[in-house]
Amino acid sequence: MKISVIGAGAVGVEICNFVLNLGECSELVLVDLNRERCQGEQIDFSHMSALTFAKNTHVVSGDYADTAGSDIIVITAGAQIKVGQDRLDIAQINAKIGVEIAQELEKYSPEAILIVVTNPCDIVTHFITCNTAYPRDRVISSGCVIDSARLMKLVADKVQIDPKNIFGFIIGEHGANSILPWSLMNIAGQKVEDFCRNNGYPLIDPIEQLNEVKQEGLRVFAMKLNTNHGIAASVFRIIRAITINEHSMLPVGTTLDGEYGIHNVALNVPMIVARNGIEKIPTYTFTAQEMQELQHCAQNLRKVAESVAEQTGLKADL
Repeated sequence: MKISVIGAGAVGVEICNFVLNLGECSELVLVDLNRERCQGEQIDFSHMSALTFAKNTHVVSGDYADTAGSDIIVITAGAQIKVGQDRLDIAQINAKIGVEIAQELEKYSPEAILIVVTNPCDIVTHFITCNTAYPRDRVISSGCVIDSARLMKLVADKVQIDPKNIFGFIIGEHGANSILPWSLMNIAGQKVEDFCRNNGYPLIDPIEQLNEVKQEGLRVFAMKLNTNHGIAASVFRIIRAITINEHSMLPVGTTLDGEYGIHNVALNVPMIVARNGIEKIPTYTFTAQEMQELQHCAQNLRKVAESVAEQTGLKADL
C-alpha cells in the first residue's frame, strides 16, 4: 500500500503520523511547496523507525512524480481559513488549487483514490470530479466524518457513556449547511428520547444539538487557529476503511448523480467505503423535513459551484 499526502501543514503531517502507526503502508510520500519543511518532516518521521514496532514504512519527501503508483492520495494543500471567514469564502481559490493538484496527480496515479480535505472539501471534491478523469467513486470528500465524530462526543458527554455507543450522522455539507437527521439517531440501540427518559437524563433538542456541533469546530479554531487532531483522525478512519476493505458506512462526500433526487453536486450522505473507494451509496428513508433540508443544502452548494465556475472557468458539470 502506497499513500501520498499533498500538503505538509498541521493536518497533513498529523495524517502522516496516523499512517505510519498503521503499519500496513509500504511507502509514504509527503509533498509540499515548501520543500525544506517537507524534507524536515520526512527526516523527523524517519527517526520513529527506531522506536515503534509497526512495519517500517519508507518515507519520502518529494514532488508529484514521487507519488507515482499511489493507492491513496490525501489532498490537504490550499489556502487556509482566516479568522472571520467561512469555508465557502475560499471556494474559488481552493477549487482551482485542488483541480491543478489533481490534474498533476492524474499523470502519475490515475488509479488512486483521492481523499479531499482542503476546504471547502465538498466544493473542491466536486470540481476535481468534473475536471479530471477520476471517477466519482474514487474522489472522496472527508466531509462530515469529523462533524459526526463531534456529534457522537457531544451527545455521549450528556448521557455519560462512550461516544462509540452513539449512532448518528451529520450529512449535507461540511459547514454551515450541515444537517442532523434525527430520525437516524440512537444511543446504544435506543431512540435518543427513550434512552434519556428511561435513564433520567434531560431530553436533547435536535436543533440545539446541531448548532452545538456546528460551533464546536469554530470554538477549537478560535482557541488554536486550526483543527488538526480530529480532522486527521477522521481522514485516517477513511484510509483504514479502504486499506482493510472494511465496507464501513461513513458520512463522506462525492458528487451525487440521482441519489435522493440530487444531481451534479457533491454532498455527504452515508456511503459504504472499502477497497475501491465508495462501493455503494445506500438509500436511507429520511423524514420529509430532513429531505427538504438535504435538497436545500444541495441548492446552496450548487449556487456556490456555479459562481466558482463562472469566476475560474472550471467545469461544474459531470
